Amino acid sequence: MKKKILFLCTKNSVRSQMAEGLMNHVRGDEFEAHSAGVEPYLVHPYAIDVMREIGIDISQHRSKHVDEFKESPFDFMVTLCDSAAASCPLFEGEGKRIHHAFTNPADAQGTEEEKKNVFREVRDELKEYIISFSPD
Repeated sequence: MKKKILFLCTKNSVRSQMAEGLMNHVRGDEFEAHSAGVEPYLVHPYAIDVMREIGIDISQHRSKHVDEFKESPFDFMVTLCDSAAASCPLFEGEGKRIHHAFTNPADAQGTEEEKKNVFREVRDELKEYIISFSPD
């Protein structure tokens, strides 16, 4: 039976969206991944672009508020930014909480290509984290 995992970030626009897409693509036989935020916004177009570059389509993802999942049991809740870790609500019967902060690529400065390179770096860091994810 697949373990359910919820990736959380403040806006559910970049890191948690990429983590959801990566986990479902790379380890979908083991995990059913979802993502949410405490202040959902929009899925960042650069996140969609850099995920498409590695063959993962998150263009149909939408930002979701963490409250949408209050009634859903998860085996793991992974916060990907310090803000979400501090403000994430507690769920009834929640699973194991894990925190691993990643840089927010939405804060990147420079040309479009320089910004996308930061998105690529974070995507690749997330992929490494997901490949090696062992919550035990």
